[in-house]
Amino acid sequence: MPTRYVERILKARVYDVARETPLDRARGLSDRTLNEVYLKREDLQPVFSFKLRGAYNKIIHLDPEARKRGVIAASAGNHAQGIALTGQRLGIPALIVMPRTTPPIKVKAVRRLGGKAVLKGDTYDEAYAHALELAEEKGMTLVHPFDDPEVIAGQGTIGVEILRQRPQAPYAVFVPVGGGGLIAGVAAYVKYLYPEVKIIGVEPDDAPTLHEALKAGRRVVLDQVGRFADGVAVKQIGEETFRLARKLVDEVVLVSADEI
Repeated sequence: MPTRYVERILKARVYDVARETPLDRARGLSDRTLNEVYLKREDLQPVFSFKLRGAYNKIIHLDPEARKRGVIAASAGNHAQGIALTGQRLGIPALIVMPRTTPPIKVKAVRRLGGKAVLKGDTYDEAYAHALELAEEKGMTLVHPFDDPEVIAGQGTIGVEILRQRPQAPYAVFVPVGGGGLIAGVAAYVKYLYPEVKIIGVEPDDAPTLHEALKAGRRVVLDQVGRFADGVAVKQIGEETFRLARKLVDEVVLVSADEI
């Protein structure tokens, strides 16, 4: 088990900007499935997404010189808003490269939070390639949206909250998957304390990044990904996130756009 991640997660700095969100019982889903179903309300974060946790935890650990040069990221929107809000709170320049397909409301949100948004490419991968170029050119620190230990640790604080908020360990935790940062962090903590709890990834059937990697036993690059669930439209799962996921994830469920 990746015990070093448990320490990282417990030491993560997220609550300067994020809040501990409630674990609400979903009455309708519980009744329909004859189970007790709870929803972790990360939509109640200041940027309406869990991404703020990982972004802040990464940036707060940068040295003063790196902060002065600023940070850069590639994102379809949620990570971008986390970076922008962190930059605003810490007084750090924040540049975010976003695919041209990003919903305008997310671009506006980044700019409203003080981040500089640059639109490039039609996919996350194209935006990320441009962010790499700009990071080298400007000397800024690239904050990866998922494939970074500090980002993974920040997202893992959700696992800490879930186990604290429930009197008994859950039978299973279902986690949406894009690049894998959320499921890697949650699984690292939950499995350390309760190895019997099932960690189940959920992906769109037109963006089965983790599903295909687990089937092949290695990371694969998808030919294309669907755009409906733009926040998880990633062609390849992260290297570090896959290393954790292949050890800790029990199953991946694929869902259609209609089911989403």
